[in-house]
Amino acid sequence: MSYFPDTPHRNLHAFAFSHRAGMKHNPVVIWMTGLSASGKSTIADALDNALQEQGRITAIIDGDSVRGGLCRDLGFTDSDRDENIRRVAEVARLMLEAGLIVIVALISPSSASRHYARSIIGNECFVEVHVDAPLETAEQRDPKGLYKKARAGLIKNFTGIDSNYDVPVFPEVHLDTQALSVEQSVATILDWLAHNDVRT
Repeated sequence: MSYFPDTPHRNLHAFAFSHRAGMKHNPVVIWMTGLSASGKSTIADALDNALQEQGRITAIIDGDSVRGGLCRDLGFTDSDRDENIRRVAEVARLMLEAGLIVIVALISPSSASRHYARSIIGNECFVEVHVDAPLETAEQRDPKGLYKKARAGLIKNFTGIDSNYDVPVFPEVHLDTQALSVEQSVATILDWLAHNDVRT
C-alpha cells in the first residue's frame, strides 16, 4: 500500500513568484511519464536543447541519474517507487522556485504518485506529458536490454512486465511516439505551452 504525507513540504526560504516577474519565462515542471524505452529521455534532451536555444534556463531530472545518486538507496517496491517520485518532486519544486523550467523524465508508474507529485509542485506549474509507446514497441527498442532481463526473471518488479503502469487518463500532453518524431514531439509540447499561456 502506498503512503504519502497529508501535507507536502514547502521550502520556507523560497522566493515568491512575484519576485521573478521580470524573467523571460514562467517556471514550470514538465513531467514526462511512460514505460522504459518509450522515449522520455530522448525527448527531454531535445526539449532541453530547444528551450536553451531560446535563451531559457532549464534543468533535466532523469530517472537513471536519480537512481544512481539521490535515490540510490531505494529499490523497486511500490513504497520505494513512491519515495523515489516524492524526492524528485521535492527537488523539482526547489528548482521551480529558483525560476527554472524543469524537465522530469521518470517512469512514474502509479497515478497516485503522479498526483502527489502534482500536489507538491502545484497544479498550475505541473505539465504531465504521457510519452506513449506500446509495450511491444518498448520491448523492441530496449536499448539497455532491461525487458529481456525482466522476461528472463533477472529483474523483478519491472514496469510493464510484472509491475503495473497506470496509463494517464487526462495528461496535459499526449505523445504517440509511434506516430511522432522526436522533433514533432518537442513541437507538440512547445505548442501546448504557448496555447496555455505558459511563457517559455
